[in-house]
Amino acid sequence: MSDPFRIGMLVFPGLTQLDLTGPYEVLARMQGAKVHLIWKTTDPVRSEHGMLLVPDRTLAECPPLEMIFVPGGGGVNALMEDASVLEFLRSKAESARYVTSVCTGSLVLAAAGLLKNKQATTHWLSLDLLARLGADARKERVVTDGKFITGGGVTSGIDFALQVAALVRGEQEARAIQLMIEYNPAPPFPGGHPSTAEPSTIDRVVRERAGAMEKRRAVVDRITGTSV
Repeated sequence: MSDPFRIGMLVFPGLTQLDLTGPYEVLARMQGAKVHLIWKTTDPVRSEHGMLLVPDRTLAECPPLEMIFVPGGGGVNALMEDASVLEFLRSKAESARYVTSVCTGSLVLAAAGLLKNKQATTHWLSLDLLARLGADARKERVVTDGKFITGGGVTSGIDFALQVAALVRGEQEARAIQLMIEYNPAPPFPGGHPSTAEPSTIDRVVRERAGAMEKRRAVVDRITGTSV
């Protein structure tokens, strides 16, 4: 095996842990993969629902990366206006082979100016915001545009990571990882996406998330200098 394939996964307060841990489980199984959890300090970071995650590298100590990854979650609101994080992403993106995200992590990449006119996706509730931040927003589960690879909402992170594994180590290794983690989805209910969900279920989710989305839109208003 050649030099390690170094992956830097950003962790931050208020992230959605499955955005991170789903891809982590796949990517860490790749031959030669070396995964770092990165934040401003190495103190434990609490996810949006309370799970503690422990970074092993700081932004300042982060080695060169073949792949940079940003998960989503409520904490992206602060990240979109965090100059040190945005500059870190811009710096690492210059030399990285892949610049990636899952869920609303793509909003952070877009806020850093990395997805300008690039095809990308995010959680369905935030697709309009991704477009406002300059990306060519697509209603797809995983979107690849050159070295930029983005996954949709939360569980798409596993699909995303398997596609990355196929690119980096070949389809046969990706298939073996998929089998080893027994990734064979059989959800108990239809409707895991707005295209298949009942209107009443969509309305409920939109109502329940209205306050959070209002705050996120206010952040995008400030970044873009516009209001929609």
